[in-house]
Amino acid sequence: MKPSKLSFSGPLSPRAWLRFCVCVCVCSVSVSANTYAADDGEAARIAAIVDAAVKPAIAQHRLPGMAVGVTVGGKRYFYNYGQTAMRGGRPVTKETLFEIGSVSKTFAATLAAYAEASGKLSLQDPVSRHMPALRGGTFDKVTLLQLGTHTSGLPLAVPEGIRSERDMVEYLSAWRPPYPVGTHRVYSNNGIGLLGAIAANCLGGAYSELVRTIVFEPLGMKHSYFKVPIERQADHAQGYTAGDTPIRMKEGYLWEPAYGIRSSSGDLVAFVEANMPGARIDDTLRQAIARTQLPRFRAGPITQDLVWEQYRYPAPLQQLLAGNAAILRAEAATAVDAAPSGQPAYLHKTGSTNGYSAYVAFVPDKRIGIVLLANKAYPVDQRVTIGYEVLSRLAGPVKP
Repeated sequence: MKPSKLSFSGPLSPRAWLRFCVCVCVCSVSVSANTYAADDGEAARIAAIVDAAVKPAIAQHRLPGMAVGVTVGGKRYFYNYGQTAMRGGRPVTKETLFEIGSVSKTFAATLAAYAEASGKLSLQDPVSRHMPALRGGTFDKVTLLQLGTHTSGLPLAVPEGIRSERDMVEYLSAWRPPYPVGTHRVYSNNGIGLLGAIAANCLGGAYSELVRTIVFEPLGMKHSYFKVPIERQADHAQGYTAGDTPIRMKEGYLWEPAYGIRSSSGDLVAFVEANMPGARIDDTLRQAIARTQLPRFRAGPITQDLVWEQYRYPAPLQQLLAGNAAILRAEAATAVDAAPSGQPAYLHKTGSTNGYSAYVAFVPDKRIGIVLLANKAYPVDQRVTIGYEVLSRLAGPVKP
């Protein structure tokens, strides 16, 4: 992938980095002060919790900018740090746009569940029912549910050279699963990409347009895009690799469902709230969201929902980290009863592109959630730890 030319062409000098760090500190203090004015005591308490969790990561990884959104009992709080670019940027706000990577998959899951709630498909359908060119082969046995739970056996990435549906059909026709279908969890952009494409076809529209009209607009997500319009480019944070090289997302086949959304902390907090009790949304969308949170498979420490990864609450941090460590290896999976367990749950999803880092986590029963967005690559485990620490402190002591 070629580096973007929207910013500088190499790492900052130590002196330039020092100037940038001073700017980060000034920006975070000024934004926090504005937040306190909106809800003095609680915002200040949450700010202290968030600062303690995120500032060490910002310093350690020299993150140019970070946007943090928190929801507690239906109230929203936003804490912003740094700049949209290492040079020539503007202060990060709750409307700053970041690539959210695989957090985009939760929207593909929502669209597929919406199609099911609307009677357009069943997640138990074999893939070949919706892709007739694959009939008579492996995909007579692979279901849409297995695509959405990483249990189809499909590999992580769409192979190089695939540019069209015809290319994909040719590849899938020759593909054979490495394990019996439905017996192992193998994280797959392929699977979610296919699920999103099939859902869009069943709903009769283009994927990006359907997500906009069915999810973004009803939830008031006015700062979420697959392609950032020209008039919003100034709000689009520049991404950086871990080595400080500027970079943007590389689009490929099925990129939109798998990793294609650019969004803001403000919009993603709205999405998190829609995933919790008490959300005022359309009944069909409410049903769809509820279906994305049903347990489907258990694989090691993870209970796999439709894209969302679920843990019984309260779960120890080490369990979440172990689940994250297992994400790119095959893990034996067992189907579980797809019904609400009645137990509190911790749900989360990580997202990464080469120059951006995202994390979303929430506890529906507690009505608490967090969104972390940064315009630089940094370790997933650190994001999970930050989110866990903040939500644990917001939830307070857990009753035995």
